[in-house]
Amino acid sequence: MLIATGATAATLAVGAAATTEAPTADATAPVAAAAVCTLTKEMTEGPYYLDGQLVRTNIAEDKTGFPLRLALTVVDDDTCAPIPNALVEIWHADALGEYSGFVGNNGHSEPDNGTFLRGGVLTNSSGVANITSVYPGWYRGRCVHIHVKVHTGVTLTSDGSFTGGQELHTGQLFFNETITARVGALSPYSANTVTRTTLAQDSIYDEGGAASGLLTLTALGSSPSAGYTGTLTLGIEQG
Repeated sequence: MLIATGATAATLAVGAAATTEAPTADATAPVAAAAVCTLTKEMTEGPYYLDGQLVRTNIAEDKTGFPLRLALTVVDDDTCAPIPNALVEIWHADALGEYSGFVGNNGHSEPDNGTFLRGGVLTNSSGVANITSVYPGWYRGRCVHIHVKVHTGVTLTSDGSFTGGQELHTGQLFFNETITARVGALSPYSANTVTRTTLAQDSIYDEGGAASGLLTLTALGSSPSAGYTGTLTLGIEQG
């Protein structure tokens, strides 16, 4: 196993994630990704993780923002075979850069129920976790990103959460800078009063592309407000 500089460990992702928009009025055609295996780093969990979040396909709740449809594929790092029934859990900031459970840390006042923009789903038989959310905002000192964990062997609980299992991967998902700039110029993101940190300025992202969690983004329409799909394949070491 390779140990990534500045990270705790390494995992494997399949397919280069060239992050581009679909052919629309304000977008360019996506770049074809080579079907190769590349190592991607684990990333820090960060200060805003909360245990026991809901298992659900849509984590947006009542948050305003541009639609984001994630399709994250989990595979075995040795065989590249898909892993079904793995729990893919994500959490991220809203348009104002605030995390549920920690509202106010980015300087904005809003209601906080402790659950918005948090949750996860089990991968299907093809190893794919489909999660609907909104395009994240940014908070002080960090570029736009989403946190992700992959668990196996979890037990679903009667209250809609999960327990047990084994945590096999902790990482972050990143966004194309040109697309983020377009999104950030529009409401509700433009109401974020904090100066945005770019990918190049970020202390975590190392310009490693898919190897560092850069999503492939495809526009859902001719305007950023129509939203995006985001795809990436994550490989994990089992056992």
